[in-house]
Amino acid sequence: MPIKTSWTFAQPFSQFSKFASRIAGQPVAFILACSLVFVWLITGPLYGFSDTWQLVINTTTNIAEFIMVFLIQNTQNRDGEAIQIKLDELIRSHRGAHNVLLDLEELTEDQLNEIKRKYEKLAEIARLKLTQGVKDTSATEV
Repeated sequence: MPIKTSWTFAQPFSQFSKFASRIAGQPVAFILACSLVFVWLITGPLYGFSDTWQLVINTTTNIAEFIMVFLIQNTQNRDGEAIQIKLDELIRSHRGAHNVLLDLEELTEDQLNEIKRKYEKLAEIARLKLTQGVKDTSATEV
């Protein structure tokens, strides 16, 4: 669940991370990154493969990676929330669906395991019935 923030930096950061993630995921960005590494490699002999020459690529890639971790995490958080809302809507709108499953992501590990055990038992029973020629398309109570 995202942390609720009231400060004004959250919205611009979210928009920036969405934009940056889209740009970074383009083939052109990959080609540019590979080109920079290639330029760095061919400059090796010019600088005698010095420690400074090596430090340039290490520092550059570490900084880029550090920043990208936060941008990607923000994008994944937003995508995960959107998927959860869509799944919740499908559960809510489907007749016979169990509304108790709407907020599973908020439950503890023990609570999730308990529900999982119930569904595993339902699946086991359904497989057994299927071998006996009984269809397994009914909505069974959990």
